[in-house]
Amino acid sequence: MTDLGDFSPSGDDTAADEDDFEEVTVHAPGSDRGIGTLSASEGLSIGEDPDDTRLRAYITVNNRTEVRIGTYLIVSYPDSERLFCRIVALEYAQEFRSDDATEIHARRAMRQASIDEQDYKFMATLEPVAVLYEDRGELRRRMADRVPKPETVVRQAKDATEIKTGLKIPESGVFLGHLAVGGEKVRTAAEPPTIDYRVKDDYGDGDPLVFRHTLVAGGTGSGKTHGAKNILRQYLAEERTYPIEGGREVQAAVVQFDPQDEYAQMHDDNPDLDQEFARRLDREGVAHGGHADTKAFVPKVGDATYAADHHRAEQVEFTIPFSMVKDNEWLVAGGGLNDNQYAALNELLYRFFSQYGESGTYAQFISFIDDPALKEELHESGRVHEATFDAVGRRVRGFTHVFDQDAKPITELVHEFVRPGGLTTVPTYHINDSRATTTVVLAVASLLVDQKLSNDPTHERIKETPLVLGMDEAHNFLTDADSVQARRVISKFSEAAKQGRKERLGLFLITQDPQDIAEPVFKQINTTIVLNLGDEDAIKSVNIPSTLEGKVPYFEKGQMAVYSPDNSEPVEVVGLSKCVTRHGRD
Repeated sequence: MTDLGDFSPSGDDTAADEDDFEEVTVHAPGSDRGIGTLSASEGLSIGEDPDDTRLRAYITVNNRTEVRIGTYLIVSYPDSERLFCRIVALEYAQEFRSDDATEIHARRAMRQASIDEQDYKFMATLEPVAVLYEDRGELRRRMADRVPKPETVVRQAKDATEIKTGLKIPESGVFLGHLAVGGEKVRTAAEPPTIDYRVKDDYGDGDPLVFRHTLVAGGTGSGKTHGAKNILRQYLAEERTYPIEGGREVQAAVVQFDPQDEYAQMHDDNPDLDQEFARRLDREGVAHGGHADTKAFVPKVGDATYAADHHRAEQVEFTIPFSMVKDNEWLVAGGGLNDNQYAALNELLYRFFSQYGESGTYAQFISFIDDPALKEELHESGRVHEATFDAVGRRVRGFTHVFDQDAKPITELVHEFVRPGGLTTVPTYHINDSRATTTVVLAVASLLVDQKLSNDPTHERIKETPLVLGMDEAHNFLTDADSVQARRVISKFSEAAKQGRKERLGLFLITQDPQDIAEPVFKQINTTIVLNLGDEDAIKSVNIPSTLEGKVPYFEKGQMAVYSPDNSEPVEVVGLSKCVTRHGRD
C-alpha cells in the first residue's frame, strides 16, 4: 500500500516535481503578423445589402489596446488583392462557457488589478469599404465584391497609398487637415507619418469642388473660423489657378462677408507660427503666412465708425447706391410684404426710376411716395389700393442711413473689389442695426451673383474672374422664411449655386445654425465640414452619415467630419493646430 505521506506538501520535492503538469504557452512559435484573424464561427459573408454582410475578426491579446471603432484595416486575399475595411463595433465575448455575473466573480474582480485577457475573446465587427487591386502598376479600388477566407490575417492599414486609395482621397487638391480616428491622427510608416486630406481642385479630376459649394458648420469655440481661414488661405495660393475663356489661367478672387470682423486678419502673419511648424507646412504643400492682397471694404452706414486696430489690411469705404434697388426691389422691402404689397412696391419703383433714372436716390424715392397725388392716382386707377400704398410706405422707410452715404458707391469700385488672387472682406461688426447689415450683405452679394449669371454683364471683371463667395453667419442671410422677399433671395442664391460649376462661382458658407439655411441652397452643397455641434437639430440638418453623426457632439476643437461624396468616403479629419494666418485678438 502506497504511503500517502510521500505526496504531502512537506514530502520530498523531487517526486512531486516529476509529476507536475508541463506548462503550456498560448504563444505560437515565430513572430505575429497583424492584429488578429478573420473568424467564421458566426459566419463570414459579404453582400450587396449591408445586412447580408458578416465580417468579424478575433483580435489577439497584445493588440487589443491599439484598436478603436473607426480603425482602418487591411485583409488580404490569396492573390494580390486586399480588402480595405474599418472597425464599426468591438465586443468582448466569453472564451469559456461560464457565468461571470455572480458574487464570487464580481468580488474576485474587485480585488484584482486587472482581468486575464486570455479568458475572453475580443471581437471586431468590420465594414468592408473597398477592394484594392493593382492595375498596370497603379493601386485602384472597386466595391467590395468578394469574401476573404477564414483565419486570414487582419492588419492595421499603415500604408498611405492604401489608405488614400481605400478612402478615395485625392493625392492633390486643397488641404483641409489630416485623417483621424477618434481625434487621433492616423499614422503611417512614411514621412510625414500623417495622411493629408485634400479636396479636388483640378478640372482633370472633374469640376473643382470649390465650385460645387462648401458648408462649414460648428458651434462657438469649435474652431470653425480658425479652420475656415486655413481653407480660404489655400484658395489664395499663388499657384492655384483656374482656366477661363481665351485659354488663360486665372487665380480666384475671394470675397468674405465678415459679421465679426475676423477675416481681414488674414493679411497678417501669425506670430505664433514658428519656423519648425512652417517647415512642416512647406513639406506638405500647405500655403501659409499673411496674404498681402487683402482689403477690408467697409460699408458706410450712418454714423457707425469702424476701428481696425486688430489688422493691417487696407481699408476702403463704400456705400450702397439706391440704384441697385431697381433690379433688386426686395432690398428696400424690409420684411413681411405680402404678394399684393410686393406688386405695389414694384409699381412704385418702376414709376420712380422711369422719372429719375439710375441716379435717383433713396431720399428722392421717399419724397416721391409722400406725394398724395400719386397715392390718389394709383388708387383711382385700381393699380394700388390706398391701404396697400400706406403699408408699403411704412415698410420702405428706415433706410436713410443705408443708401447713398458719403462714400464711393460699390458699383464704382468693382474692379478693386474683385481681384484675381485677392481677398476682400466686408466687415459689418460696426453696424448695430441688423436690418441695415442684412441689406448691405445681400446688396453686395446680389451684385456679384447677378453679374455672374448675366448673359450681358455690366461688370466683366466679375463675370470673368473665378470667385469664392464666403459668408459667415450664413443662417442670418440665407434663411427660409415665409415672405415674398425671402423667397426672392433664396431663389437667386439657389440658382447661383446651380450655375456655380459653369460660371466658376463657389459658395463658402459658414454657420453655427445649419438648420436655418434654406433647403434649396443647402441641397446644392457638395462638401460639408462639420465641427463640434451641440444642438441635435443642427446635427441632423447637415445630413452626414450616422457613423459620423454620433461623434459630432464629442469633437474637440479642430476635429471635423468631412462628407464630400464626389471627393472621398466620409471621414474624420483633424485640422491644423495653428492658424496659417493671424487669428484672434490680443
